[in-house]
This record gives sequence, structure tokens and C-alpha cells, in this order.
Amino acid sequence: MTAADAARRDARPVPPTDGTPPAPPVGPPAGRPRHRRALVACGAVGLVLVGLVAVLATRSVAPGTVETSNLGGKVAPAVAGRNLLTGAPVSLAGERGKFVLVDFFASWCAACQSEAPAIEQFLFTHRAAGDVAVIGVDSTTDTTGDAAAFLRRTGATFPAITDPGGQIAVHYGVASPPQSFLVGPSGKVVAWIPGGVTAAALDALVPAGAVR
Repeated sequence: MTAADAARRDARPVPPTDGTPPAPPVGPPAGRPRHRRALVACGAVGLVLVGLVAVLATRSVAPGTVETSNLGGKVAPAVAGRNLLTGAPVSLAGERGKFVLVDFFASWCAACQSEAPAIEQFLFTHRAAGDVAVIGVDSTTDTTGDAAAFLRRTGATFPAITDPGGQIAVHYGVASPPQSFLVGPSGKVVAWIPGGVTAAALDALVPAGAVR
């Protein structure tokens, strides 16, 4: 036996001879440091994701900016309800064959008030051709009275409906106004404007005489 083997033999714990159970090993259980590192890593990833969501939710979008939507090229979700001012039925399906701007708004939204003249200008420009329509969808955070007052105050000539339970907003992926979706004559989404709209941006998306 070598000296190294003898040293290892002497270093091994000697079991007690009086029946006393052996003492537990000293030090943290095997695997604990690795588990702890995994928890720390998961926490760090979670914080990064939360930060990213916060940035996306609060970022400023210039009016008229057109961005890519998951709904692009797909059939637009249904939009239907009663006109807030007249009670008449309103639906996206009823405007098939036209370009339809589905505009999500709220009476307390300053950007929504700012975009109102642009929407009216867009409608006026295309009135003779009759190739566009606008349907407003009011936020669930509004009362019907506040929404109706907003429409009258801004001189809106297009129909607007409420969104009970926020289901329309959910289907379009809208978290807060203003957001607009342009639906083509075939009923498919052709553009998403996540900030306030501008007449120039809308006119660029709907060239004169585009609908025959």
C-alpha cells in the first residue's frame, strides 16, 4: 500500500461502535447551488421580458405611422353594434366593397381628439367616390354619454359603436387608443396604424379611384 492510499484510508469517517447514528455530512446538499443559479437566471429573464413589454406599451408612435400587424392579410374580425348617436345598426360586413377604417377611440384620449379632423378630411376627400367608410369603436373605459359627447364635440360624421366586454378590442389586439385598422374591399386587413391617423397617411393607403 502506498502512502497516498494509507492517507485516504485514514481520512475516511470511522463508524461509531456504540450504536450512535453517524453525523450527517457537513455542507449544502448536492445540487442546491445549481438549483439556486437556475432560479436567479429565470428571474433575470423575467425582468428583461417585463421591461420589454413596458417599453412597447409606453413607446411613442408618430401619427400616421403604419406598422405590421398579426392581422395583416387576414380577414378582419367582425365589428358590429348600434350607432351611439342614432341607434341604427352598424357593421363592418355592411361596408364590404369599400376601404373601411376601424378606429378605436376614447373620449378621454387627447390623441383621439387630435386625429378627428384628419378622419373627417379623409372621408370628405373620398365622399364623391364613395370608396371609403369609417367605423369608430369606443373604449370600454368610457360611458356611453361621454362617448356620445366626444363625437358631437369633434363633429364626427361617421358611425361609432360601443364595445361591451371589450371583445372587439381583444380580437384586434388593441390595448389602448388610438389605434386604427384599414380593411380592404375584400374584408382583409391591409394596414395597422397604432397611433393617431393623418389624412395624408390614409390617402396614401387608399389611392383615388382604387375601388371600381
